[in-house]
Amino acid sequence: MELSKIKDSLENGLLSFPITDFDSDGNFNASTYKSRLAWFMEHDISSIFVAGGTGEFFSINEEEYEAIVKVSVETVQERVPVISSTGKSVREGIRLAAIAEKAGVNALLLFPPYLTECPQDGVFEYARAIINSTKLPVIYYNRANGTLNASYIEKLAAACPNLIGLKDGTGNIQELNDTIRTIGNRLSYIGGVPTAEIIAEAYLSIGVNTYSSAAFNFVPELANQFYKALRAGDKAVVDKITKEFYIPLVRMRSRKNGYAVSLIKAGATIIGRTAGEVRPPLSMPTDAEMAELKELIEKNK
Repeated sequence: MELSKIKDSLENGLLSFPITDFDSDGNFNASTYKSRLAWFMEHDISSIFVAGGTGEFFSINEEEYEAIVKVSVETVQERVPVISSTGKSVREGIRLAAIAEKAGVNALLLFPPYLTECPQDGVFEYARAIINSTKLPVIYYNRANGTLNASYIEKLAAACPNLIGLKDGTGNIQELNDTIRTIGNRLSYIGGVPTAEIIAEAYLSIGVNTYSSAAFNFVPELANQFYKALRAGDKAVVDKITKEFYIPLVRMRSRKNGYAVSLIKAGATIIGRTAGEVRPPLSMPTDAEMAELKELIEKNK
């Protein structure tokens, strides 16, 4: 796939992040995952990010990762870019990038290093090593213990010609604006905080036109309606959906660590497209919270 098409998908259109299907025993379910991706493709999306944060990248092993990227490429068939995650450690990141490249994935999303607190010079070397190991275009996920400031992102872009984008997971608009003004259109910029719609207007105000939509997994029509209203400047619709859906969802999400993923799997179950439960260390919502989420979905159909 041409690089221009990949970059355009990052800068214009709704970015979709499917949950990963597990069966009743907690194993990857390739059949239902393929059906999920086919359903995604029935909607207006610009790209599909597989095995991402919403897809529990942190909980899947190498064998499962290989199965996920193969199913994704076979199902999507180049209709939109398929972007898969890599990272964890340098050696794991290099191996996963090679698996994705062999499977025909179009680009990579590089996650922060696993667990440990990191100095920025060390994070830079981590990112540089993985990015330079692959021919695929790479988007750097700037979040948590892998957060780089504007000067280090600029340095990384200079060291890695195939670095094409930055996904912001910090929500720090001041720092992101600094990065954008420093680096300019050398990179594509996408919003990536949990439930990114909640600060989509702030992102748009500094030139970040797109964001990751996890809620698309269970309210695809509403997610698209919100995105299109945002880009069209339809403030009334944006305000309505934000107030009636996204703010209540974010309040639910804030009750427990990991609910940014768990609530998405719960929502998929509620609409009849279950992907099983999240894997530990995450936990599913309570029965009362499931009922609350169902009511929120029903009210916003």
